[in-house]
Amino acid sequence: MEWLISLFTSTDSVAHIAVLYACVIAVGVFLGKIKIGGISLGVTFVLFAGIAAGHIGFTATPSVLSFLQEFGLILFVFMIGLQVGPGFFESFRRGGVTLNALSTTVILLNIAVMFACYYIFFDTSDPENLPMMVGTLYGAVTNTPGLGAANEALTSVFKEGEIPQIASGYACAYPLGVLGIIGATIAIRYICKISVGQEEEKLDEEENENGAVKPHFLNLEVTNAYLEGKTIAQVHNFLNRDFVCSRLLHDGHVCTPTGNTVFHIGDRLFIVCAENDAEAIIAFIGPEVEVDWKRQDEPMVSKRIVVTRPSINGKTLGQMHFSSGFGVNVTRVTRHGMDLFASSNLSLQVGDRIMVVGREGAVNRVASVMGNSVKRLDAPNIATIFVGIFVGILFGSIPIAFPGIPVPIKLGIAGGPLIIAILIGRFGYKVHLVTYTTTSANMMLREIGLVLFLASVGIKAGAGFAETILQGDGLKYVYTGFLITIIPILIVGVIARLKYKFNYFTIMGMIAGTYTDPPALAYANASCSKDAPAVGYSTVYPLSMFLRIFTAQIIVLFCCGI
Repeated sequence: MEWLISLFTSTDSVAHIAVLYACVIAVGVFLGKIKIGGISLGVTFVLFAGIAAGHIGFTATPSVLSFLQEFGLILFVFMIGLQVGPGFFESFRRGGVTLNALSTTVILLNIAVMFACYYIFFDTSDPENLPMMVGTLYGAVTNTPGLGAANEALTSVFKEGEIPQIASGYACAYPLGVLGIIGATIAIRYICKISVGQEEEKLDEEENENGAVKPHFLNLEVTNAYLEGKTIAQVHNFLNRDFVCSRLLHDGHVCTPTGNTVFHIGDRLFIVCAENDAEAIIAFIGPEVEVDWKRQDEPMVSKRIVVTRPSINGKTLGQMHFSSGFGVNVTRVTRHGMDLFASSNLSLQVGDRIMVVGREGAVNRVASVMGNSVKRLDAPNIATIFVGIFVGILFGSIPIAFPGIPVPIKLGIAGGPLIIAILIGRFGYKVHLVTYTTTSANMMLREIGLVLFLASVGIKAGAGFAETILQGDGLKYVYTGFLITIIPILIVGVIARLKYKFNYFTIMGMIAGTYTDPPALAYANASCSKDAPAVGYSTVYPLSMFLRIFTAQIIVLFCCGI
């Protein structure tokens, strides 16, 4: 039996450390799946399992806990950055500026309410109270990366052994934080007297009016006499609208048109364009007709081809000369599950799926040029990930001195890798970095990093957690965290509705994205048959995640370090 006792008590052995993390993570993940009222805490329950382990003395050496905590945080935030990077800057387009401004206001109000609670309810002469309120803030907004960034910043302010275990405040505020986000969004519905049915109808109307990049398919007959003898290139220039003519039926024969192909009265065309250009194209070329392209005499195929060759990464569709060089047309591009209209200035990325139309031999030649090797996508680009982490750590280590601040500000191992990952995810193709990882690979690496971080933080905080709850200010952390959660939502949610007239489901998604809270998004998606909550969530999520991490370090270094 001694070997078994040693396995659970010898804190410096590799086997003990592996058993410790395996037990904490497994128990936390399984318990996190339990739903109460349809809501679960998810993987965050690993934190509570770690606290329980630390409380009973099931722990490891501080150096090991610190390493796994920081490495897990780096891996977690870097994979988040890679995921949000491609859409980070695009999220500010078409209404995104207002949504992101509202989201930023919520974040600033969260911080303001935290400071108000600190000065009203806590003893400001105790140097540990403000750091603990920072932990409470990030539990209230259900943002684990912010907790990690604050933890990392505290190492620059406090001496080794004196660092406050702010995970206790986080753990106290987190459960009511999840419930408070959903409850506050429901409260907005009643405060603003919103009819859910009417909101769905408005979304239907908006879908009919918008749709700038979604591909739209048309079968047209050329009836405009002006087009007789004109080439496709000339029609493009005259209309000043982007469209792809992938098939042309003339005198019973089908061909794959190029820019030099001439239109004739009575020709039948298969055209792909942006939805909001469809009406103008129909008015100029001719009416919609029914055409059975499968019955034509010239065999034409359409094939979805995967871009897997690294040399294609970053090239635009115009640079590939599909029409003139291969005799085929690309009608749409699918990226991250979204269909995009194949405009000539759209840059291709590894992992894109392009729809190619033309003769079978020509389509196969395009497939060989693009790579079209799905197996190549199964392996994550490990080199890009670790090069990015290396650069991110260097970037995060650059000290920035501010007058009156006792220590230089650094983005740290949370902010640095996050910013570099966002930049690589968006612009990496320009320096020939292949940033593609499958969704499953990204989620796996991200979750591994997250559970390592949560388990380490929980184990560290476990020793003093019971004392904090039973004898300290645990109850204060609970109710102040609840105030931090709901007050900004009620203020900004009402403003978003009454002043800016945003759809209620978009507001729900915006709130969930601002709090980076998947349970709140799941509730919003379950309440709506459209994708408005997901759009609102994805619009504000990248900037919100960045600001949560960045402000965590600013609060600690500016306020706790003075």
